[in-house]
Formats: sequence, C-alpha cells, structure tokens
Amino acid sequence: QVQLVETGGGSVQAGGSLRLSCEASGRVFTIYYMAWYRRAPGNERELVAGFSSDGRTDYADSVKGRFTISRDNTKSTASVYLQMNSLKPEDTAVYYCNARGHGGDYWGQGSQVTVSS
Repeated sequence: QVQLVETGGGSVQAGGSLRLSCEASGRVFTIYYMAWYRRAPGNERELVAGFSSDGRTDYADSVKGRFTISRDNTKSTASVYLQMNSLKPEDTAVYYCNARGHGGDYWGQGSQVTVSS
C-alpha cells in the first residue's frame, strides 16, 4: 500500500503563484509514475502534470510554461511537487496527487486551488 498526503493550495489572485506538495509513504519502491490531476466544477478530472521514474515529464497544454512538476525521493518516501506560476481563474479546481505503482493506483485527499480575477 501507498499513502499520499498533500499540502499546499489555497487562494490567490490571477497572476500569482502557489505550490502543491505530495508525500508518498509505504511501498514507495513500487511507484513508477507520480502526477497531479485536477477537477474543476462541472468538468472531468484531467491530468495536469506527471513525472515518470525514467525522468519523463508530461504537461497538459493549458499549463505548459506556467507549471513545473518535480520529484524528490528518499529511502522511505517519494515526494512530488507542483509549482504553479501565472495562475489564471480557469486553473481553479481541486488538485489531486496520484501515484501509480505495481501494486495499484493511489490518490491524495485533494487540495483546493482558487484563483480570483
């Protein structure tokens, strides 16, 4: 099993920045992909950014150039961060940390990000 704990998020004005953090514990050695998803009201959940164990990163077109995903691993934890710059009102959503491992698919509790115009 893998447990995910998210921190960060909050409210900011358009053009501002926020940083999300997610720490995975448990069987972290099984994880091969960590990502951030988001779900805005009335929308489907969408991939925002992902980071594979071979160093590949994926970004949604809507966030390229504004958001940066990074990872940090220790012996017992794996962390993923999402630096969000130049935020727009359309970035408002609940953001979820995701970890894909050989044992399953795991999700964080969700973090609200609200961007006001």
